Amino acid sequence: MPPSATQPTIERLAGDAVLDVLDTVARLRISVFRAYPYLYDGDLEYERDYLKTYAESKGAVVILARAPSGDVIGASTAAPLSDHQPQLAKAFAENGIDPNEVFYCAESVLLPEWRGYGIGHAFFDEREAAAREQGYSIVSFCGVVRPADHPMKPDDYKPLDGFWTKRGYRVLKGIEAPMSWRDVGDTQETKKPMQFWMRRLDRDDDGVWSAR
Repeated sequence: MPPSATQPTIERLAGDAVLDVLDTVARLRISVFRAYPYLYDGDLEYERDYLKTYAESKGAVVILARAPSGDVIGASTAAPLSDHQPQLAKAFAENGIDPNEVFYCAESVLLPEWRGYGIGHAFFDEREAAAREQGYSIVSFCGVVRPADHPMKPDDYKPLDGFWTKRGYRVLKGIEAPMSWRDVGDTQETKKPMQFWMRRLDRDDDGVWSAR
């Protein structure tokens, strides 16, 4: 449970307002993503440059969660897919999905002590609201796929598949766009398989989606 019974606050930033929290969000991302399943050995300079794209992209948003003290305890990002990493847009286009119709929910990070407090739902609510306001009917995100027997997998690890499914997202088969980063303990970057999930905001879908 969180360290306080007071509800944290959620705010949505866009444009130049994102620049004011670059370092705070960068450090939070490096800290949270270091844990399994991402095992991301992050770099502050890279994170700053990456997050600047959300200030520069028209339609991009950064959602912050703040503790009652005002400290940032979580952050979530989203942007039009056509403004994000080009390999993602290419993968969708090659599989019959127009990238210009997709709003991409990039990443969410939240300090462990604040999980289970509804903040994850708030992050999706805000990003989906931003998508609707801009006329998008498709929202997508991806998550890293690790082997079931990965040596750094904690015994109590629980994937978020059930949470995403309850939010209306479905696995999208047939689209591959690996991402690369350096794992904790490694000396160089390696490619990671990423599983894409999608949701149509204008209707409910069941089962697994297939490209084309």
